Amino acid sequence: MRILLLEDEPELATALITALGRRDILVDHVRTLADADVMARFGTYDILVFDRRLPDGEGLDLIPVLRRQKVTAPILMLTALAGVQHRVEGLDCGADDYLGKPFAIEELLARLRALQRRSPTVSNACFTLGNLTLDPRSNEVSIGDRLLDLARREYLVVEALMRRANRIVTRAILVEAVYALDDEIESNALDSHISRVRRKFSAFDASVEIRAVRNVGYLLRVKT
Repeated sequence: MRILLLEDEPELATALITALGRRDILVDHVRTLADADVMARFGTYDILVFDRRLPDGEGLDLIPVLRRQKVTAPILMLTALAGVQHRVEGLDCGADDYLGKPFAIEELLARLRALQRRSPTVSNACFTLGNLTLDPRSNEVSIGDRLLDLARREYLVVEALMRRANRIVTRAILVEAVYALDDEIESNALDSHISRVRRKFSAFDASVEIRAVRNVGYLLRVKT
């Protein structure tokens, strides 16, 4: 899952990025409505998480703007304005869910999962290629009847390739799928993740392979 977080409190944003990252959720963080407008329109997100009181205005005002721009990702308002009337305003304005601060991280995660299940833009069906299966609902990857022990970014590599199986996936697409905007990326980091995934595939006798396409990217396919 990849979300856009609009939050101007640095400490809360950092805590959320850390907590969500532990659950294999990538977070792109912005602090202003102007930045959120650009990122939501031109990025690819499963869910948008917006505060209300921002330095440059009211978070609710961005919802109709994005809907007119055909941005369909579900929107969760995460704000200290948590009274009944505030929640009614948010939902009437087009928010898909509303959670007040302070909040429990487990409740936020449950609400994100619920929004993802209802999203028309996200497929939660299992992906299968050869004897490799990926279940995005549980973030589990298996070869035959054995689960693979994958690190977070290794899982994200496999997910990005599985969603585009038998097609060349450019390095740029993989980097976007595996890293958040604020992540520091070493030059060979992506190749290292793929190398480790290949070794795990080999150890479990996978019938698929990740083939490098020189100067372009990678291809996940059944071995020939």
